[in-house]
Amino acid sequence: MGKETGTMESAVKFEDDEFLKPIRVLPDREGTPPEESGHHKRDPYGINTHVKVCFEDVIAEPAATQSFDGVWICSHVSFEFTKFVLYKVLTLVLAIPLAFVIGILFAILSYIHIWFLMPIVKTFMIILPSCKTIWKTIMDMFVSPLYQSIGRCFSAINLRFTRA
Repeated sequence: MGKETGTMESAVKFEDDEFLKPIRVLPDREGTPPEESGHHKRDPYGINTHVKVCFEDVIAEPAATQSFDGVWICSHVSFEFTKFVLYKVLTLVLAIPLAFVIGILFAILSYIHIWFLMPIVKTFMIILPSCKTIWKTIMDMFVSPLYQSIGRCFSAINLRFTRA
């Protein structure tokens, strides 16, 4: 066994990697495919802009208390690499089953909304004007005369306060 004299260099490369390029680009809601540059927006409406978390957003050392540069660099690489790899592994394992479950959930919610809730709402919108007319008639016939009579009785009462 001989002594190794070469140097070992390592680097983590996140951009322009052949492994990271999408296989196929899906069209957007209007049916137009994104730019052919390979970089398309997977969040076109910006609903997850708050999830952009960088190392500096989580770990920040003030000028008075700083670790060694090597520790800072290793921590930064460790954070970014772990976040990158774990996200890829979790999406590889869970993205398709969760997309399936979420698809089922939204299909059920859409079904309930379209075939159950909206017909009930429309039914009430048809029935309630008639109920309003009947209710107003009942109030005008029975409740309004009662309260008008009570109001007339109490309007005849006069109170006088005198000091003794």
